[in-house]
Order: sequence, then structure tokens, then C-alpha cells
Amino acid sequence: MTDAKKPRRRPRSDGQRNRENLLKVAKVAFTAGEIDIPLDEIARRAEVGIGTLYRHFPNRDALIEAVYRAELDRLADAAPVLAAQHPPVEALRAWMRLFVDYIAAKQVIAPALNGLVGGTSALYAQSGTVLQNAIEKLVAAAVASGDISTDIEPLDLLRALAGVSNYSAGPGWETSAKRLVDILIAGSRTSTA
Repeated sequence: MTDAKKPRRRPRSDGQRNRENLLKVAKVAFTAGEIDIPLDEIARRAEVGIGTLYRHFPNRDALIEAVYRAELDRLADAAPVLAAQHPPVEALRAWMRLFVDYIAAKQVIAPALNGLVGGTSALYAQSGTVLQNAIEKLVAAAVASGDISTDIEPLDLLRALAGVSNYSAGPGWETSAKRLVDILIAGSRTSTA
């Protein structure tokens, strides 16, 4: 059997824990402004050897991309969980608030992302698709429940939220953006809701 045809092995649980810990440590460092932190320092803080770090992330760009993708996955994975736990319009509201947190994380690691050798075009293109899929399902459920107007386009809500979230003029912008989520939801409601 060739390597291409071999079934892919699931990562060992300790390997998965190490990977997640490395991502957590890297995110904390990047959000604290330590964009140029040496990889061996990330490994030390994660209490793993440098070989373990390189086994998961062959270079700095791979680690930075993985931190970003982990935040994106966290947001995308939240959509079905919120939909299962809350009424449709409340699931949409909660997800939109998480989107503000995602934008905040993206902004603090932006200097590291901007240093990626291949640029961020492909990375951001994929995130747009992932986010659009998540919000489309939440909006469809809210429309089906009668809470959200049928003429609301999921992409319009996402654009409005991105605009609100990207205006980070100073301290407290996240609180303001989350208040604006409530305004977006109120403006999207049907007249009977």
C-alpha cells in the first residue's frame, strides 16, 4: 500500500493535547503583542520540547495560521451548538456576539498574520466561506421560526457585523459592538415578533 492510500491515523490524545496547548500558548503570546516570540519560548511555555512544536507546526507561519484557523473553527463550531441550545433568534444573537470576539482576536494577531510569507488572501477567503455557511443556517432557522424577516440576507448581517466589529476606535469597542448586535437583531425582526 502506498503512503497516499494508507488510512490516516488519528492523532494520539497526548499529541492532540500538546497541539492544543501550543495553540493556546501562541495565541496568548500573540495577543499580548509578542509577535516575534521565538518558537522555542512557545515550546517552553507549553512545557513541550521544540521537536514537539516542529512536529505539529513546521515553521512560524504554520503556527500563526493554525492559531487563526483555531479561532475560526471555534466560531464555526459554535453555530450548531448554539442552535441546539437556544431559540433560533437567540442562537443568532449569541453567535453574532461570538463573532465580535473573533474579530477582536483577529485584530490582535493581525500583525503576525500580515507577516505570513504567502500572504493572507487564501486564509481570509476560506474564512469568509466558513462564516457565511454558519450565519446562513442560523438566519434560515430564525426566518423559519418567524422571528426574523424573510427579506434579511445572511450576508448583509455578516457585512454589517464585520463593519461594526472592525471599527475598533478605542477601549470598550467590543462592548459597543455587542450592543450593536442587539440593534441589528431588533432591525431584523418581523413586525409580529
